Amino acid sequence: MGFLIKVSGKYINDIKTYLEIAVEKIGDGKIIGFPTNSVYGIGGDPLNQDLIERLFQIKFRDRSKGFLLLLSDIEEAYKIAEFNEVANKLVQYFWPGQLTLILKRKDPNIIPLEVTAFQETIGLRVPENEIILTILKILKEKGKFGGIIGTSANFSGERPSISGVEITKTFFGTGTIDYVIDGGKSKSQIPTTIIDCTSEKIKFLRRGKITEKEIQQVLQDDNIQEN
Repeated sequence: MGFLIKVSGKYINDIKTYLEIAVEKIGDGKIIGFPTNSVYGIGGDPLNQDLIERLFQIKFRDRSKGFLLLLSDIEEAYKIAEFNEVANKLVQYFWPGQLTLILKRKDPNIIPLEVTAFQETIGLRVPENEIILTILKILKEKGKFGGIIGTSANFSGERPSISGVEITKTFFGTGTIDYVIDGGKSKSQIPTTIIDCTSEKIKFLRRGKITEKEIQQVLQDDNIQEN
């Protein structure tokens, strides 16, 4: 049976104990549920092969589709991905935030190929939501990799959960989600913007919270390549 912890309206310092428990759960190979600034997510340790397999199974996810990673900071991103000049400009301006970048994997890499569906690219974001970002920072402070798999809290093809309570209704009966932090209903259901930055010419894979105009204000117009 999983645990649902309601922390809506509380200061981050007042819920630190619950976030420490979440970190322990991640270290134990458990799946946690958490808020982001859009919809809720589920995830866990990206270095744990059993955890990766369980996430594919419980979401009924196509094995050809990899998972994105949520990271504590840019430093952790540099450990696992290749950054060109364009990518560096974008993350310096938009991270933490609602921008996910698709980058080339570094080789060798601590992240198992199963996470990225055996592709040579990897999707990364540093989230701005204080709850999940604090969890990621505590992971790093404890000497672990400051990142987790972050995937929407839903079965593939269905509507994502917008609260911790919805996660429990969807997943607790499956016995797979171990610990859910409920920060209240999602303020926005607009997804993150996803950009392919594997070359100097960027490509919009999903237009979301951060608009193309905002990206263009950071980069020169001739760096923009449409789908």
